Amino acid sequence: MDIKVLTPADVGRWDEFVLASPNATFFHRSGWKKVIEKAFGHRCTFLFAEADGRIQGVLPLAEVKSRLFGHSLVSLPFCVYAGIAAENDAAYAALDKAAQDLARQLAVEHLEYRTLEARHPDWQHKELYFTFRKAIEPEVDANMLAIPRKQRAMVRKAIKFELEGQLDEGIERFFTAYSISVHRLGTPVFSKKYFRILREVFGADCEVLTIVRGNDLVASVMSFYFRDEVLPYYGGGMDIARELAGNDFMYWDLLRRACERGYKVFDFGRSKIGTGAYDFKKNWGFEPTPLPYEYQLVTAQALPDNNPLNPKYQRFIRIWQQMPIWMANMIGPHIVKNLG
Repeated sequence: MDIKVLTPADVGRWDEFVLASPNATFFHRSGWKKVIEKAFGHRCTFLFAEADGRIQGVLPLAEVKSRLFGHSLVSLPFCVYAGIAAENDAAYAALDKAAQDLARQLAVEHLEYRTLEARHPDWQHKELYFTFRKAIEPEVDANMLAIPRKQRAMVRKAIKFELEGQLDEGIERFFTAYSISVHRLGTPVFSKKYFRILREVFGADCEVLTIVRGNDLVASVMSFYFRDEVLPYYGGGMDIARELAGNDFMYWDLLRRACERGYKVFDFGRSKIGTGAYDFKKNWGFEPTPLPYEYQLVTAQALPDNNPLNPKYQRFIRIWQQMPIWMANMIGPHIVKNLG
């Protein structure tokens, strides 16, 4: 079993493996190397295990180095899933060893796998994130009826407001709704550059759905498509969205479109327990599944706690909410790129 580093010549084979592997996700695609390096400037090392001339496992890694938030090797920052995707134990073990060797060589504080399955009982773990996935019914009406009664009432209320979903080629309307939404939450915004690169790299598999009422922008969501799954990943609503149940309509319209196009799984992504997003997804009838992220401490003595639920960030959040949005959009990308 040889461990090799991804080169442009290997991209086709890498993505063929990812598409065929039941252990791989959208976030194992080779395009994330270009996205992370170009949008954030982090050095990526995408490893693959090869035997008999055939790829048998992949592991995308990125080094995130920040004076403020620490130094880590992550699979993969800005992604909800990643870690090792291998078709046998030998490939898994070889990639795992290579990652730990690299983490020690770089002298990072910790190595992190954002995995769907814990394989290291002796590593550190966080009980923070949950994912929400649900099968899409084959008929549109069946999907409506599968929504719990109270949430279904919100969707029907939104439909009465004559909201309309439109697919956008650009990201301008999306970024407006997204940036206003995260500013309202008091968290730093990603840059427009990042979203443009996502569209450039993933093409038709990265789609923007925008909700309007007449000429008024209500909400917008950027979704990823992988195999038979749709993953709404970044989204936000204008202030008017709450009054019009705009976010409720947005996710219903996305679900309806995915059903009509033959997709089988709606992946609502991860949320932190105890947040509004967590409760919102449960209200749609999605059952939370814990994400067993794994952390190997290398030079650190304890894991960092860089998330908005940490009490020490509450004052920062209040200040950020009061900041003019133009200033938040200018400063935010320089902060969030190091959070991963």
